[in-house]
Amino acid sequence: MTAKAPMNLRRLLIGSAVFRLALILYGEWQDAHMEVRYTDVDYLVFSDAASLMASGSSPYKRTTYRYSPLLAFLLLPNSVLHRSWGKFIFSASDLLVGYFIYKILKQRKVAEDLCLYSVMVWLLNPFTFTIGTRGNCEPIVCAMILWILICLMNGKIIQAAVWYGLVVHFRIYPIIYSLPIILVLNPRYIQLGKKPLLVNWKSNAHRPSSQSGMEASTRYNLWTAAKSMFSKERVLFGLVSGGIFFLCTGLFFHLYQWEFLNEALLYHLTRADPRHNFSVYFYHIYLQYGRQLSLVEKLISFLPQSIVQLVLISTFAQDLPFCFFLQTVAFVAFNKVITAQYFVWFFCLLPLILPWSDMKLKWEGLGCVGLWMGAQLHWLLWGYLLEFKGQNVFLQLWMASLVFLLANASVMAVFIRLQRFSPIFLQIKVSDSKSGVKSQ
Repeated sequence: MTAKAPMNLRRLLIGSAVFRLALILYGEWQDAHMEVRYTDVDYLVFSDAASLMASGSSPYKRTTYRYSPLLAFLLLPNSVLHRSWGKFIFSASDLLVGYFIYKILKQRKVAEDLCLYSVMVWLLNPFTFTIGTRGNCEPIVCAMILWILICLMNGKIIQAAVWYGLVVHFRIYPIIYSLPIILVLNPRYIQLGKKPLLVNWKSNAHRPSSQSGMEASTRYNLWTAAKSMFSKERVLFGLVSGGIFFLCTGLFFHLYQWEFLNEALLYHLTRADPRHNFSVYFYHIYLQYGRQLSLVEKLISFLPQSIVQLVLISTFAQDLPFCFFLQTVAFVAFNKVITAQYFVWFFCLLPLILPWSDMKLKWEGLGCVGLWMGAQLHWLLWGYLLEFKGQNVFLQLWMASLVFLLANASVMAVFIRLQRFSPIFLQIKVSDSKSGVKSQ
């Protein structure tokens, strides 16, 4: 944190840090004295993989470790300093996400009080502060995504590309952001070596008053972008990010061979988990358990995802934070496997779009929260009856998954309807005079 950070933000971050420290310490006590552990089971997998790496073995000797070796490398001090080292790293990343949210909003001239409220949406969210303190690595990914946005906003295309290649290697799902990033790297909006002009929060230049965000966004479409697809900004971003991704992948393939490639990358493309989860696909996978699913069956679930992604990208790409948010919600909602930790992927993007939303907390806001939480609690009720009471409620649980999917789609529709479409970059044009580049 810099010395220029406002005192209110500083107090918020310090208070959040103390609270997270208390949760980590409490987690140590609960793990030692109670039957139900506070620590996420995934953290035990991470720690075991790190121990194997420290001893010179492959982290993939630990069953169910399906992440980049970089994660095990980050947790090497678990075996030397303390077993909670990773939780401190994840919680520190959690706090960094809060600071990055503030930095992004201030750079777009959002009012101070609204910036702080938006930061609170992340830092004070029970989903987010328990994820890191229980030992889940998702806050690291969230911090990297927001840092990439900051780099793009400052015209640091190469740095953004380096981090993007790294985050896709670390956690494959951010690959969905590649197309909208390529689309906004249009010479009309961002040029290599120059800091782009940002659309400020108070600006009305790209905020239609009589049109919906959907209608306004049609002014920028895939065909428009295709005419300048191979600009030097896009080519450079693609080469650098792809180079970093393949460098990391090649290095670890050299060290751990096909074991790494199968577990860390290919597994996520053909994953078929028969255990119950929020996904609408779980019941079909459960019914087919014991029968080898064909490659087509494993990949067919990507078709609805891909269609929805293309529609969202072609419509909202210029409003990059909003596009990222909608993409992530849709990606999670239509995924073959959905667990609660995936919700953090879009929670870190939610504060970035709230200042541009006309949603009122009293009605639409609480309504969306109630609908989303209600659908989730409804699913958890049937999950409880299945897992803890042993009742045969698979069909009801699958129907609850359908309700949860509809709830996600409904919430997305409300956000789209009430969002003021605001491109992140101002369009620039070259003046016919000698005055150079001017903002449009």
